[in-house]
Amino acid sequence: MRFNRMLLSTALVVVALVLQVSVLSRLQLPGAVPDLVLLTVLGLAMVYGHVAGAFIGFGAGLLADLAPPADHAAGRYALVLCVIGYLAGLVRPENGKPLRSATGPMAVVVAAAVGSTLLYAMVGALVGDTAARRVGLVGLLFTAVIYDLILAPFTVPLIMWLARRSDNDPLVDSQNSGGTDVAAGWLTSGTGLRLGSQRGGLRLKAARSRATRAGRIKGVKRL
Repeated sequence: MRFNRMLLSTALVVVALVLQVSVLSRLQLPGAVPDLVLLTVLGLAMVYGHVAGAFIGFGAGLLADLAPPADHAAGRYALVLCVIGYLAGLVRPENGKPLRSATGPMAVVVAAAVGSTLLYAMVGALVGDTAARRVGLVGLLFTAVIYDLILAPFTVPLIMWLARRSDNDPLVDSQNSGGTDVAAGWLTSGTGLRLGSQRGGLRLKAARSRATRAGRIKGVKRL
């Protein structure tokens, strides 16, 4: 990961975690707590890809595990977000172009809300935590999906825009220049001429015309 990606990811994850702990968790909403950290990991993973998404998810989950008032084993949510970040990063197009429809990101949000809740409950069952059973797994799944879908339109597009804005990828620039060359090829197709040769011919003609004009002016002066 480049430095600008690390800096932006760290800042966004810290802000999301502070808002989630200090604001969202104090709303006393029924069922699950709106997971702003999860949405941040999703937005970054869908821009940076699956490898970066796994690293960002692990770091964000580890911070959430250690941030008070966490009451579960450290590393539990880190494992969950690492898997979710990796899977969400697979949605990123191979050519690096942004997603043109909101249907894909919203489907990713729903799948991540369900998958993170189920995976968190499964890991908890392995370590002896039965809190999900007492609260009700169905209610947690339903409320997690609803809350994350409400927050997603206000957070995920902004996070993805910031990630693209700060990510000056030379590979994208080379792809754009390649696209320009392809466009130039389409413009000159069917003529049998190359764009470079056309420019060279125009420059040669312009130089000859200037030389001819200069010779005429000198001849006038000699007279």
